[in-house]
Amino acid sequence: MMKYFQYIFILLIISACSSQKEINTYYSKVEIESILDEKISIRAILTDENYLWYAGNDGNYGKVNLTTNEVSKFKIQSDTIVNEIRSIAQTKYFLFLLPVGNPANVYRISKKDNSQQIVYTELNEKVFYDSMQFKDDLNGMAMGDPTDDCLSVIITTDGGNSWRKVSCDDLPKVEEGEAAFAASNSNLIITNSKVFLVSGGKKSRVFVSDNFGKNWQVYATPIVQGEVMTGIFSADFYNDKIGFITGGNYEKPNDNSNNKAMTFDGGKTWKLVANGAGFGYGSCVQFVPDSKGKSLVSVGANGIQYSNEYGNSWKQLNVDKELYTIRFLNNKTAFAAGKNKIIKLNFTE
Repeated sequence: MMKYFQYIFILLIISACSSQKEINTYYSKVEIESILDEKISIRAILTDENYLWYAGNDGNYGKVNLTTNEVSKFKIQSDTIVNEIRSIAQTKYFLFLLPVGNPANVYRISKKDNSQQIVYTELNEKVFYDSMQFKDDLNGMAMGDPTDDCLSVIITTDGGNSWRKVSCDDLPKVEEGEAAFAASNSNLIITNSKVFLVSGGKKSRVFVSDNFGKNWQVYATPIVQGEVMTGIFSADFYNDKIGFITGGNYEKPNDNSNNKAMTFDGGKTWKLVANGAGFGYGSCVQFVPDSKGKSLVSVGANGIQYSNEYGNSWKQLNVDKELYTIRFLNNKTAFAAGKNKIIKLNFTE
């Protein structure tokens, strides 16, 4: 009997801790701290233990020491190419940058000494890569607009030393006018066992692979689509099942209809949330860590927006309309970047 009560007591403690963790992801305000203030457009950031890496226009990239806030600035070494960098990814020892436009060069950069090497080049007047991510220190992927009749997908299985482009014979066909948006390096999401790609334009769909790109399933979404600048601009998945997509009509930034949707079955089906309410055009959305998929933060045309109800309702925490991308360090702290800035966000109840 004593062991029974001890068991119940332990379960109650675990339950209380779990509930407390979820409660801690409820926010009512955010405190903003300026990290970088200079003329630069940043749409790609990632956290790396005690550093925040960023990449922007004109080949500029750098890192922020998260203890001292000291900023180290670097530049892609090129005399002839103007590099607009919108994709960033990493392994333990290397940083990878992928600019948009032709030529598409993947730059591998040593975190230790900042040495740079081009490990992939693609020449095509239609080439335009939108997002890149590594699953682990060996396997990485980038996705971009079609150069043929499928989305462009390149894959590495040797830690980024070499990359290969996946043939359209092994990828789903795109519809006419279907492409992707390089808004925030969040068109490609890799979870524990799945890869998700999102598209926009004349058609806005979700491409899902459970074997790292060998096979794909394609699912329709209710996000607004049909025009060049409509569709999914950003996605995030809390796990293999719970995901969120946002975007809208870039040319009508305050239109909040048909621009937010949630899935609980790994992208197979999507349900519009806060339709006609909440924010309009969304540039980037991220799940709050340890929130069980309940809490999200978005940046875009209507400032910093927060939901604690699976996206069904939203609260504006800040009015800054010039933030393009956001990433969390933990469930209380995030970093956002955009036009001429990087900021630190401290969320509080």
